[in-house]
Amino acid sequence: MSSRWLVRPAHVRERAGELPGGFRAAGVAAGVKASGAADVGLLVCDAADAVSAARFTRSGMLAAPVLVCKHEARLDALRAVAVNAGNANAATGAPGLADARAMQRAAAELAGVEAAQVAVASTGVIGVALPIERVLAGLRDASGALASDGAADFSAAIRTTDKYAKEIAVDVELPAGRVRLTAQAKGAGMISPAFATMLCFVQTDAALAPETADLLLGVCVKRSFDRISVDGQLSTNDTAILIASGAAGVRVAPQSEDELRLGEALDWALRTLALAIVRDGEGAARVARLVVRGADERVAAQAARAVANSPLVKAALHGGDPNWGRIAQAVGGALYDAPLAPDIWIEGVQVCAAGAAVAHDAAALARAVAGDEVEYVVALGDAAAAEAEVFFSDLSHEYVTINADYTT
Repeated sequence: MSSRWLVRPAHVRERAGELPGGFRAAGVAAGVKASGAADVGLLVCDAADAVSAARFTRSGMLAAPVLVCKHEARLDALRAVAVNAGNANAATGAPGLADARAMQRAAAELAGVEAAQVAVASTGVIGVALPIERVLAGLRDASGALASDGAADFSAAIRTTDKYAKEIAVDVELPAGRVRLTAQAKGAGMISPAFATMLCFVQTDAALAPETADLLLGVCVKRSFDRISVDGQLSTNDTAILIASGAAGVRVAPQSEDELRLGEALDWALRTLALAIVRDGEGAARVARLVVRGADERVAAQAARAVANSPLVKAALHGGDPNWGRIAQAVGGALYDAPLAPDIWIEGVQVCAAGAAVAHDAAALARAVAGDEVEYVVALGDAAAAEAEVFFSDLSHEYVTINADYTT
């Protein structure tokens, strides 16, 4: 996926082909989805000393697999991921927890690792019992199909309403040597910039210390999946996991040039996947980038999220309507404690200065927002010490249709 907002680092080269050294994956159809599409995936790292890191949803309503991962998995030493699509295993009570643990135990046995070294993830409809026997059968089938070139099948097995796969594979040139990085993500609806409604699994054959893996994933998630919105709805199941096998024999030392360059590669990769999720937003036709500048990062982020989640702003984006009043209204609704006098630009054209309209060529601006990418900038007063960025999609008739019929 290309975008003017994504600039690939010079030391990163996209490629096709196998997973990084030490990894195998597979995806199969197990009958969890009524459509018969692939719905159970298994990812295995064969390196005994693999290290990992993870991030999860900040929702107060956590799905069973998230609870099992957070409380029963060694998140710095994961060696396998078992995942299903078509059922979120959320709001399923004690039986749901038992099912998530059963997935974890089964995957551990199939991968030849400890149960605590397995992460589990689910995505799909909430409040419906997981068809656990189908999932376990799917894991058995997937274990027999594990392959170093199985990323595409694994990626297909984690999709729900996604129209297309979200995958990336790159070679990264570091001062210490070349490493590989691959990632698979899913997401199209229930996406909010408080972590997205998504799953993302990242693999690298670089050798990382646990604290390095945790730092890199945390920083890059904050700049990618934390910065996107389709509908402002926070998921019960968000999960992002990074596993490093070390199979390339290239050790990335903390606070080194290698760490910086690997971080740049991961940052670009996750931002690319995050923008792909926004572009694939349920019913989406256009995507936008919003930058809010202000004296305080918290305030800037609060305003940015209000604009990105506003149905009025998103509807205007869908219609190609440069109605900056929608943006001003959303900012004012988020920051109502003091009078505001924002400056607003759309596609580089200033339309509002100190809270008042600025004369501009309305016809030219209408043409500028007719493309599939639109950029907005909001400055809150004179101070611009902090900045918040969010990518978001429009709101269309199709979004309502998709979600009105989601379970029927």
